[in-house]
Amino acid sequence: MSALAHVGQAGGGGPTDPAPAQERAGRSWLPYLLLLPGALWLFVFFVIPLLQLFTVSLQSQFPGYPGYYYRDVNFSNYLRALTDFAPQFGRSLLFAGLATFFAFCLAYPLAYAMAFKAGRWRNVMLIAVIAPFFTSFILRTVAWRQILADEGPVASTLNALHLLPGGHITETWAAVVAGLTYNFLPFMVLPIYASLERADHRVIEAGGDLYANGFTTFRTVTLPMSMPGVIAGTLLTFIPAAGDYVNADLLGADNTKMVGNVIESQFFRVLGGFPVAAALSFTLMALILAMVFVYVRRFGTEELL
Repeated sequence: MSALAHVGQAGGGGPTDPAPAQERAGRSWLPYLLLLPGALWLFVFFVIPLLQLFTVSLQSQFPGYPGYYYRDVNFSNYLRALTDFAPQFGRSLLFAGLATFFAFCLAYPLAYAMAFKAGRWRNVMLIAVIAPFFTSFILRTVAWRQILADEGPVASTLNALHLLPGGHITETWAAVVAGLTYNFLPFMVLPIYASLERADHRVIEAGGDLYANGFTTFRTVTLPMSMPGVIAGTLLTFIPAAGDYVNADLLGADNTKMVGNVIESQFFRVLGGFPVAAALSFTLMALILAMVFVYVRRFGTEELL
């Protein structure tokens, strides 16, 4: 027995060696330690403000004292958010959906050209896509207002061709959708480009080897391989576009206001409007989360689920 024990100890794999167990314990705790800073950050700057926003959405105003409210469980704020401001909710979802659709129509050919056809111009095109991020969001929207102004080149050309029935583009829903599409277009281009750029070209070439034409190869091979980027791009475009208020404020009119404009007005301009603004914010967030869940479950891929 002593000889066998001596051989086991000499081999370094004896049952009494505690090193492997300690290494496994250290590895099991390491991921949680790495996640701790991010989890603390999210808890302090996301979870706590979210809970505070929810409590504010249930508060009630003091009768006869505008601007003062007390803690309560008042769900009428949500009822008012869904009834009084239903048109703004509808416009937000409609404008965000249109902007996402137009952004996809513009982004996919651009991303495809960057991934497969650009060659040495790929980096130049990529910089051109990213360049707008170096300018303020508000300044880009103000510049877009100048481009679409009545005396600008776009409106003047359309008026000369008698293709602009109203005579102007600004302060219309078209200007708001155009601004949303322009401002969030890079969020659609970059994920699609990333998916196409890492796609296996041999699989795409195999479609031609199997006597498929270009459109069939694109529909059955290229597009499915790029779906993770398409899903990510649509989410990155639709979610911020639905909550945006800058484009509707600078490019639209009163009849094109979105729910973001109502939230901003209730928070900063309406006396005692904090509970309604919080209810609007929470309702918009819940609505978008529900739509995103259904969308990903219906069209998502294994990389997103």
